[in-house]
Parts: sequence; structure tokens; C-alpha cells
Amino acid sequence: MLETRNLTKSFGPIQVTKSVSLKLEKGERRVILGPNGAGKTTLFNQLVGEIIPNAGSIHLDGADVTALRVADRARRGLSRSYQKNTLFDALTIRENLGLAAAVALGKGQGLWSDPLQSPEVRETVREVAALVDLAPNLDATVSAVSYGIRRQLEVGIALATRPKVILMDEPTSGVGPEMSKGFHRLLKSLPRELTILIIEHDMDLAFDVADTITVLNYGEVVFDGLPEAAKGSQLLKDIYLGAWEDA
Repeated sequence: MLETRNLTKSFGPIQVTKSVSLKLEKGERRVILGPNGAGKTTLFNQLVGEIIPNAGSIHLDGADVTALRVADRARRGLSRSYQKNTLFDALTIRENLGLAAAVALGKGQGLWSDPLQSPEVRETVREVAALVDLAPNLDATVSAVSYGIRRQLEVGIALATRPKVILMDEPTSGVGPEMSKGFHRLLKSLPRELTILIIEHDMDLAFDVADTITVLNYGEVVFDGLPEAAKGSQLLKDIYLGAWEDA
């Protein structure tokens, strides 16, 4: 469903990703781990089209999308949530979800029409709100809700575009232990046909939700395999200074 082949990106003399090759099957949940500076976010930025690689290629559902713009990749089913909130604070949760759904459904072109009143948009908002547990908060203004709910909304906006693949950049960043547990449940409850690639520092989440673990270090893939094998890898324990001895 999503594949990179020898993806390489340099900024001047610094090579940030080095021949990164990954292949995610439909419905796979893969977590990317790695210390700060490992190249994880740069990899994501290449996948969505925000950064153009120097070499290698990106394939989505069998098609080469390396040269496509961000919007074109999104139309083909690639969506992303960010580490930092990128929301319309003055609008309600319903409106944020509705705008994402309207764009994905092609309902925003009419000069005099209100895309949020489209039955298809409203149904998408209802379904997504139920998936990410936002139904009770739909009419709350984003600026008035907690950080945890804003993180849920980020995931909801990505889902409202009806993606085939969703990339999540540290979805539990900045949330407390209880909210992190809620994200565990949220991620595990998402439709199984949805392919998910996650950057995460939370070891508990990584080993709880992942079918596969990929570890980057200095821009290179140093491990790619099952969570059970990752737990027993001395190389990874050395990279993380024992951070997952008890994971």
C-alpha cells in the first residue's frame, strides 16, 4: 500500500535519510522509532510531498507518487496528522471536520453553496466523530477544548479525508498518561483496512499497537521486524540506552 525504495535526502553535506526502503501492506500498523535526529520527520515530509528526495522513489497503492504535490497525494489517499496542532481554533470541531471532509469529497467549489450542509459531508463528520470519540464535543470551539481533545481532532481531520494510508507524527506528544492510554484504545479501534504509519517515542504505545517496528538511526534503517524481535535486539537497546528494557 505504501512503499519507499532507497529514499535519500541531503541538506548540504548532511545526509538525513540514507537509502530508506520500507514496504507497508494494506491494513498494516507500523511504528517508526529512533532517537532525536534520526530522520523520522524528514522521512514523513518526503512521504507526503513537503520535501522532495534527492534519490529514490515513493509508491502509493502501486503508483509512483514521487513527483506529485502534497494535494495530489492526498487525493490518492495519503493523509497526515502532525506533531503540533494545525487546526482552525476559531471554528468548532464540527466545522474543522466538515471542511476536511468537504475538500476530500469535492464539495467546496460552489460559489454560493455551504459545503458543510452537504448530506455526504455531514455523514462523514458523524462517522469520524464517533470513531475518534468526539461526538459530545462537536459544537465546541477548538480554542475552548483541552489539548487531548485537540489531538483527537487532528486524527479525526486526517480520517475525514477518507485516506488509504494515514501518517501520524507522535500522536501522544504532550499528553498525560491517561490520555495516552486513550490514544492506545483509539488507534486500536480504527478500521483494520486503514494502513497506519506512526512516529512515536512512547514505547508502550509502540509495542501495543504495532504489527511491525522500524528503527531509524542517523537516517538509516537499522531494524525492521516484529515487536517481539525488537524487544530482544541488543543494538536497539544500545541506541536507546536501555529505554525499553522493561517495555
